[in-house]
Amino acid sequence: MDAGDRKVLTSVKASTLGHPVIGAAVAASLIGLLGLNIAAFIGGSAASWLPGSVLIADLLVIGAGIFVAARGVLVAEHRSEASEARLESILDSAMDAIITVDAAQNIVLFNRTAEQVFGARRDEVLGNPLDRFIPQRFRTLHRGHIQHFGRTGVTSRKMGDVTTLWGLRANGEEFPVEASISQAAQDGKRYFTVILRDITRRKQAEDEINRSHQELRELSARVLEAREEEKTRIARELHDELGQLLTALKMDLSWLRERLPAANPDLGAKADEMRALLDQTVTSTRRISADLRPLMLDDLGLADAANWLLDDFSKRSGMKCDIRVLAEHSLEDVSPAASTAVYRALQESLTNIGRHSGAKNVWVTFAGGNGSIQVEVEDDGRGISPEDLTKARSLGLRGMRERITYLGGSLDIARAPRGGTRLRITVPARGGPSGGTT
Repeated sequence: MDAGDRKVLTSVKASTLGHPVIGAAVAASLIGLLGLNIAAFIGGSAASWLPGSVLIADLLVIGAGIFVAARGVLVAEHRSEASEARLESILDSAMDAIITVDAAQNIVLFNRTAEQVFGARRDEVLGNPLDRFIPQRFRTLHRGHIQHFGRTGVTSRKMGDVTTLWGLRANGEEFPVEASISQAAQDGKRYFTVILRDITRRKQAEDEINRSHQELRELSARVLEAREEEKTRIARELHDELGQLLTALKMDLSWLRERLPAANPDLGAKADEMRALLDQTVTSTRRISADLRPLMLDDLGLADAANWLLDDFSKRSGMKCDIRVLAEHSLEDVSPAASTAVYRALQESLTNIGRHSGAKNVWVTFAGGNGSIQVEVEDDGRGISPEDLTKARSLGLRGMRERITYLGGSLDIARAPRGGTRLRITVPARGGPSGGTT
């Protein structure tokens, strides 16, 4: 009989014997019976009928007491059975599987949902170890977890807050579960109750979403890779073919300028204007080529390309830029994919600083070690707001994050100690799906 049943029995007794009328009647009967027994003891020799009458009265009272007690026990048993049936109905109607084990982790309660979840009947599992529903590789760990939980004194908590828990059906099939555990003591014995839910469908949906996200990330990376390859091709053509043509045209113009008659100054002035315009075209071509894909990134490496980018940005924006490479030797063995990702992230961050920050100074720090590259970009401008980070049109930031994440790195944007914005990037030095340019 559990604690609930004892409470029911106590309440039955209290309601039966504790009623005022019944209590008064019982008290009066006992007092009268006591008086008859005293009278029979004192005057029994004078009245021979008195001892027999008292004996009959005693028997009647004893019989009535036995009847009342038996009736109380029957009522208590009936109410206890009703309570047990009600509790069993509640447990069986629960949507989650409920299993209770004793200190030895033998099953003492197994509701109907547990039967459906694990594919085993209640009468087959009661008294058996819980291990039969736990995959072999987790059994030792689970027993240790239950024992540790019993020592903590905590009444209840969620199980598997970080990792996914796994159950084992009767047919040998493993499935993911979400569970919570509670403990209670009764008659000096400790019992543990686990409430668990089969999350197979939810886990499948989560896995499908994760696969979709991974496919989208890979597709985005492939698009970025194709764009970068196209930029590289165009930059090469601008630098090599168009650059050579412009250089040849400049040489021909110089040749022509030397042969113009001095008597016609207008022709000389026009030739000088054409040469100035041609110089401007060459400069613009080099700038566009470098913006598309700085060839020094492939020829000289990340450190030199970053220095050139900072110098060019400083000239254009008028901001003071400071770059430090804390471990220059560690930037030598960097994959093209990682170099491109870091360079593009730096380029995007400088563009944002020039457009929105209103800063006067920019600090860039490169560090390397343990197979990764760390880059920090900081300014003293107005800083970026959380709303700016979540804007749907912040494609530059989103593209930067996607590129870095795809390579297995991380990107963090926050307020800087100087009041502006601080961007931190960490990328594996040999990151990249195939070690090529992305």
